[in-house]
Amino acid sequence: MDSFIFSLNSTIPIFLVMIVGYVIRKIGIVDEHFATVANRYVFKVSLPVLLFRDLSVANFKSDFDLKFVLFCCIVTILMFSITWILTEIFMKDDSMKGAFIQASCRSSAAILGIAFIQNIYKDAGMAPLMIVAAVPLFNIFAVTILTFKAHPELHGKNISSSTSKKENIKKAAINILKNPIIIGIVIGFVASLLNIKLPTILNKTVESIAATATPIALICIGASFEGSKAIKKIKPTLVATFIKLILLAAIFIPVAIYMGFRNQELIAILIMLASPTTVTCFVMAKAMDNDEVLSSSIVVLTTLLSSITLTAWIFLLRSCSLI
Repeated sequence: MDSFIFSLNSTIPIFLVMIVGYVIRKIGIVDEHFATVANRYVFKVSLPVLLFRDLSVANFKSDFDLKFVLFCCIVTILMFSITWILTEIFMKDDSMKGAFIQASCRSSAAILGIAFIQNIYKDAGMAPLMIVAAVPLFNIFAVTILTFKAHPELHGKNISSSTSKKENIKKAAINILKNPIIIGIVIGFVASLLNIKLPTILNKTVESIAATATPIALICIGASFEGSKAIKKIKPTLVATFIKLILLAAIFIPVAIYMGFRNQELIAILIMLASPTTVTCFVMAKAMDNDEVLSSSIVVLTTLLSSITLTAWIFLLRSCSLI
């Protein structure tokens, strides 16, 4: 029951903020222009600052575990690669592929990971190490996929002539280096390793900006959500939700158990695999000319259902005395 209540308290408020965004768009308080500009702010400012804040205060030197880091990295590479390959084989609509792949794999690791482990074990434990191991790869894969699968016509832009594979690779590399979220992660990691402490004035400024990331991103999702369009994409939404909340964990959690991971390590891996799709998927899909309607649909559905599925996973692991 404790796990169920905690899951509800973690996920339902997120879902309700999305509903607020939807309602205030419908009654005219905000419009599409607001959602577009706010989305750009979240992508380029508040989310990078949030990740910097979380990582800069973590103690990676004392908590470093090479086996755990390598596991998170390898699993992240495998789940993105396999999902990408299977999507190319089975999905016919090329305009949905980028959004589908990243939303099927990218978890709310940075937002929920630390909160879940602190609730269960009273400290952040292995969550920051998982974030450093997995989240940069989440973003590298996302930027690469979204660059290759960009469809400017989805946003009414002029379609340039088809670019060569070499040009796409170059563009993806540049986008990775310029990605504000990756920059925030790198700076936060370096600040932690060098034990850099911000002055109180700067620290409070960082805290204030970081606090705006999640609520504004969720309001943007709600304000941009189009029910009629989302219903037309219910099949890929359901498939992505199944992959995100159930399939990936069902495949890789047994491997983690076999390799000896327990307690905080196992919870961190569970969050990496089976937490709801991160709001960043919507933010980046819209910013990089991919299908934000499908992205928002997957974020909404995984957030709604994760209170049940995460609770079930935690109950199962506790029943087996693994956490």
